[in-house]
Amino acid sequence: MQAGDASPPTVVASERGGTARSIPPVVIVGGGFGGLYTALALASLAGHPPVLLIEPQERFLFLPLLYELLSGELRAWEIAPRYDALLAGPGVGWLRDRVHSVNTETRRVRTAAGREVSYSALVLATGSTENTAVVPGASRHALTFRSLADVARLGEVVRELGRRERPLQRLAIVGAGPAGVELACKVADLLQGACVVELIEQGEQILPRSRAFNREQALSALRRRDVRLRLRTRVEAVEADRLTLLPPEGAPGSASTTEVLPVRAVIWTAGLRFQPPPLIPPAPADTSGRLRCHPDLRLEGQKDVFVVGDLAALPATGTDPTGPPPANAQVAFQQAAVAARNVMRALAGEPLEPFVWQDLGEMLSLGKGEATLTGGGLTLAGAPAFALRRLAYLARLPGLPQQLRGAAGWLAEP
Repeated sequence: MQAGDASPPTVVASERGGTARSIPPVVIVGGGFGGLYTALALASLAGHPPVLLIEPQERFLFLPLLYELLSGELRAWEIAPRYDALLAGPGVGWLRDRVHSVNTETRRVRTAAGREVSYSALVLATGSTENTAVVPGASRHALTFRSLADVARLGEVVRELGRRERPLQRLAIVGAGPAGVELACKVADLLQGACVVELIEQGEQILPRSRAFNREQALSALRRRDVRLRLRTRVEAVEADRLTLLPPEGAPGSASTTEVLPVRAVIWTAGLRFQPPPLIPPAPADTSGRLRCHPDLRLEGQKDVFVVGDLAALPATGTDPTGPPPANAQVAFQQAAVAARNVMRALAGEPLEPFVWQDLGEMLSLGKGEATLTGGGLTLAGAPAFALRRLAYLARLPGLPQQLRGAAGWLAEP
């Protein structure tokens, strides 16, 4: 199916070496890591049914490398390939549309453009966005960092700040998880002292779920770049040119007043918001809005609806002392392969396998040409870690053609 085809799809793709099958497709909602890699994994399995990916964006975005796009270390075509190019070879259909609702009783998906699509199995993979709704003014005034448009907007802010000669220009980043720390280091390198970078975290420390080695390397990287770190500090309100902060208890004046911090821009990386398409009937969700799943990734109460990626709220097993899997690309990669196999098993009436999270380590970008990583008994920082991180992500780019293009582009760099 072509992206502009307005007819309801019942035959979407053909099996490798065979003819098209007139059965409802496996419909995958959302083309992020979980959705796209589930589609590619399904298409690689022998005897797979037709597969249809519904995704409104034109390009897939390899989010862990978005920071390198901002810094100019990578180019857009290397981390944002078009869906039609990625899916044409595997024979996966792509419908460029947004899902309006899903009726699990009639097994039909309705899109924003009014299409009605039947499914034999459904995979929900709509991911997450920054949770700017929790603080007054954040949705209106704060920048986010999850799209090519976000990169363009922040790039313009950085260039404007670099051109000015004003003292005490400030750029604030809210949230000191991986996204906030990586972004603070990249922005500080780009600004080269032209602006004060403030990293604001409500918790007791940066990177609360990270390895101690990576946390220490990140703290060192922030100090070398003169990033001002504010821990145990809550953002009370965001305005166009200022933040209202509640300082830590015991700080000067904290018992009686808030602090107003003038800023040129605010980048919001704190917290996640989950927005699955409306389901009829409503599906069980946790307190954050993620859909509750069985260990085999099936949506609770459903036999043929699966959830992967950030949207999946898995039950506690009691065997993982680190808690539930984090909301990151590594988890989505692993869930995609299990979801693809379980879709095939569900359609064949076979027992399903549980998803078991395997923590393969952690990699963080810490400025231009620097990174830190731990995993597989290895701890590494600096330029060698940056090179190894790049190679690891090269192997994860979707599809061999994109991997080869990426490798050619990176090897051609001076």
